[in-house]
Amino acid sequence: MLFSRGELTAESPMNSRQHETNNNGKINWSPILDWDEPLTDQELEAIDAIEASFQSSTPSSSSSSSTPAATTPSSSIINKRHSSPQKDQEPPKTRRQLPNSIFSLSKPFSLSPCQGNVKMRYPAMKFGGQILYSRTSIEVEKAARELLQSLEAEKRERDRVVIGFDIEWKPSFTTGVLPGKAAVMQICANTSLCHVMHIFHSGITQSLQFLLEDSKLVKVGIGIGGDCAKVFRDYNVSVKSVEDLSYLANQKLDGKPKTWGLQALAKILVCKELQKPNKIRLGNWQVDVLSKEQLQYAATDAFASWQLYQVLKSLPDAKDATDPTSKELKVEST
Repeated sequence: MLFSRGELTAESPMNSRQHETNNNGKINWSPILDWDEPLTDQELEAIDAIEASFQSSTPSSSSSSSTPAATTPSSSIINKRHSSPQKDQEPPKTRRQLPNSIFSLSKPFSLSPCQGNVKMRYPAMKFGGQILYSRTSIEVEKAARELLQSLEAEKRERDRVVIGFDIEWKPSFTTGVLPGKAAVMQICANTSLCHVMHIFHSGITQSLQFLLEDSKLVKVGIGIGGDCAKVFRDYNVSVKSVEDLSYLANQKLDGKPKTWGLQALAKILVCKELQKPNKIRLGNWQVDVLSKEQLQYAATDAFASWQLYQVLKSLPDAKDATDPTSKELKVEST
């Protein structure tokens, strides 16, 4: 309820409550600081009269402004009790009470629905930097040489340099027919550039072999041990200094040890959906030229390995109970 300044004025000291009736029949009030102080009947009637006058003047009121207002409106925000005081008895005290609408604001509320077992839909994880595609032996050799040169500067600053590593090959769906040889090798060392090398056509060149055999370049990925074994079988080249993200995740995440995948780690660590459509994942990686979809898929996989390693490495070990942050990530085994 709103009061105009003409109806309520402050003419008395701030620490007292006084009123007087002027020639127009209105009561001049001083500010009230003590909300526990009782109201007199005259004050209650004056407040009710002001409130009734205000309600009768609103457009929703069915009566005109000249209609006398009710002395006790049903919507009054003052809860009062009337009784007839008797002789030698103190009149009952009446206290102000807050409306129920105010109390309702103090009830707890939730900003989001509380529903269990609801899978979140995360944005798709996608490498947004430059994808450098090389398919001939000359192109792959040049790309590997330039990559080695750029990583040399990092190796001088620290002993180990991490690169995301992955390979793709053409699967076989026929019994007795072996899958194709490793056809694509993707390497990602930062957020700005990923290399996708079509080694099915180029083979593993000299500079690329140096890169794979460099023990100071740590290759990280999911199931990277199997990828390295396949590269050795197909090209007779050893990939040295590798680290499986699944083992690292079990070391960092509190839960029953399990075999992790890139998709699960992406959801837990960076809240992203690593999309792996079968049309691309199980497609023909031995084609003459990779499609844009294949290039994006391959680069994103290598980038995901590099990024998730950085996140996992920044976490304390799960068994470190003295570190309060070690209890922040609790993973349920499925």
